[in-house]
Amino acid sequence: MEDMNQAIEWKLKTFDTLTPYELYNVLRLRSEVFVVEQNCVFLDMDNKDQFSLHCMGFINGQLAAYTRLIAPGNVYQYMSIGRVVTSPHFRKQKIGRALMIHSIATCYELFGKAPIQIGAQLYLKHFYESLGFEQSSDVYDEDGIDHIEMIKQPE
Repeated sequence: MEDMNQAIEWKLKTFDTLTPYELYNVLRLRSEVFVVEQNCVFLDMDNKDQFSLHCMGFINGQLAAYTRLIAPGNVYQYMSIGRVVTSPHFRKQKIGRALMIHSIATCYELFGKAPIQIGAQLYLKHFYESLGFEQSSDVYDEDGIDHIEMIKQPE
């Protein structure tokens, strides 16, 4: 896994500094997974990208992993990590874990050591628990998929 982490080139950008190619690749990857793969018709462009930080992981120049980092008070009371996605072309390489570890560390650097809140797809509950998140809401339906809110207390 350490070799894979070294192969990932991380970039963190504000919306205004994304190149048109980066923005296209981010939106394409999110659509590929959240709309097509998960067969979920929803509007991914939700007017939160403009105030978010965009954490992108590239492998050999290809966007392999992405999260959207949001400051406290914009979506939730706490800082949050959203739109967690890995490219189907890079699955089974523990990139999702590397992405979340990097995103959590980046949140702490940007916003301080404080709780992080996420809205997680229910089937990923154990994955997020393995990273220190705990369920903080009942199950709710979002765009036809069961979700839960989860919070990670700082260590």
